[in-house]
Amino acid sequence: MGLLFRRHYSDLYRYGNKICADIAILEDCIQELFIELWQSKNPPPSISVKAYLLKAIKYKLLKALHKRSNTLLQANMPESSHFEISYETFIIDKQEHAEKTARVINALEQLSARQKEIIYLKFYQNLSYEEVSDIMNINYQVARNLLSQAIKTMKKIIQQLPLLFC
Repeated sequence: MGLLFRRHYSDLYRYGNKICADIAILEDCIQELFIELWQSKNPPPSISVKAYLLKAIKYKLLKALHKRSNTLLQANMPESSHFEISYETFIIDKQEHAEKTARVINALEQLSARQKEIIYLKFYQNLSYEEVSDIMNINYQVARNLLSQAIKTMKKIIQQLPLLFC
């Protein structure tokens, strides 16, 4: 269990931090998740361990936030939630990439929360469509369509942006 914790803690922390900014709640939920796994004889089957853990932490955080705010718990993250993709991911050392980076960041900021989430899971966590659809609680084809639409939207936004650097 210790190896599982060490191997997946940073991914769980980064993903969870995008759902919940309260570090104390996030760390408590991650610890509770691993305690429950340790105490469980047969954890529920999933496509992969990483996908199972990401999905479990998402629902554990949503449940904790629900308890805290006494609002209705929704299976999907509301559009108004702030699922942010970190700028550090895009920091590039050379000046020649600065314009492309700024364009991508601008386009990402204009995506919906669900589109940001699927891009994060697919490209930053390197999950398969099956794993992404399991985590987001959508079917396989909807996951593919959502990612495709997010990429098309980003391309359209990038093409419309004026040149920032000459």
